[in-house]
Amino acid sequence: MVGGRVLFTDSTHLKANANKHKYTRKTIAQDTQNYIKDLNEAIQEDREEHGKKPLTAKEEVKAEKEIRHSTTDPESGYLYRENKPEGFFYLDHRTTDMKYNIITDAYVTPGNVHDSVPYLDRLDHQIARFGFQVEAVALDSGYLTTPICKGLSDRQIFGVIAHRRYHPIRGLFPKWKFHYDSEQDRYICPNHQTLTYSTTDRKGYRSYKSNPEICSSCPLLENCTKSKNRQKVITRHVWEDHKEKVRQNRLSVSGKNLYKKRKEKIERSFADSKQLHGLRYCRLRGKRNVSEQVLLTAACQNMKKIATYLAKQG
Repeated sequence: MVGGRVLFTDSTHLKANANKHKYTRKTIAQDTQNYIKDLNEAIQEDREEHGKKPLTAKEEVKAEKEIRHSTTDPESGYLYRENKPEGFFYLDHRTTDMKYNIITDAYVTPGNVHDSVPYLDRLDHQIARFGFQVEAVALDSGYLTTPICKGLSDRQIFGVIAHRRYHPIRGLFPKWKFHYDSEQDRYICPNHQTLTYSTTDRKGYRSYKSNPEICSSCPLLENCTKSKNRQKVITRHVWEDHKEKVRQNRLSVSGKNLYKKRKEKIERSFADSKQLHGLRYCRLRGKRNVSEQVLLTAACQNMKKIATYLAKQG
C-alpha cells in the first residue's frame, strides 16, 4: 500500500496545553544550519571561478534571538505567523505517500520552528528506514528555500514547490524583469543593458551591478532604482540554479498534476486528524507526550485505511 516513490509533506499546528499569557522572555542561541559547511565551500569555489580572493576565515558568532518561553509548557513554541492563530503551539510535520495516502512520517517540533528546518533530515530518515526510492515530492511555499532545492537536486528528486509571492517596491521593476544570461554570467535589464558580476558575499549571494554612466541617461531609471549613485544592483544565490529548476518543475504538466494531488492527499490527512481524531489540541504537555499523541493518531488513520483496503479486497 506504500509505493515510496512520491511523497507529500506539510505541517499543521496543535494548540499546546499552555496559557499564552504565562511566559517569560528568554534569549537563546540560534542553531547553525547543517548546510553551512557546504555553502561555505560553494562560496569559496564561486569566488575562485570569478578570480576573487578567498574570504578569510571569520570567527563564528552565535546568533541569538529573544523568544517567549512558556512557564506552563516550556517545550512548546510561540507561533506568530500571518493567517495563523497566535499562542503556544506544537507543529506536526507529516509526510504521506501518494498511493493510498498512508502516513509515512510524523515529527513534532515546537511551534516556532520553521517548516523547512527539519525537512531534509526527515526525508533522509524515511529513505534510510523504509528503503524508499523517492522520485518526486510536492511541498507548499514554506519549503521554497535554496538549501531544500539543492538538497532535492543532490538526491535526484523531482521537486514541486508552490510559488512564494514577493511584493516588489511599488513603482520599481521586479527582479524577474531582469533576464539572467547563464552563458555570460550577467543580467540583462529591461532596457537591454548589462549588469556584470561584482563579488560573492559570505551569505552566498553574488552581486551584479549596472554601469551608472549608462543608467543616468536611461529613460527607465525611475522604474529601475532609487539609489543615489544611479546604479542597479541585483543579487543571485550561488545555489539559485537549483531553485530555478524547481520552479520549472512546478510549471510543467507533471508538476501541476503532482501539486494538485498534494492538496488532495496531505491536506485531507490533516483534516481527518482534526475532525475525526481531535488533533487540534495537545492533550498533555511536553514534546514527548505530544509526539505520542501525534504518532498514535497517525497509526489510527493508517489502520483505518488498511482495514478499508482489505475489506474491499474481500
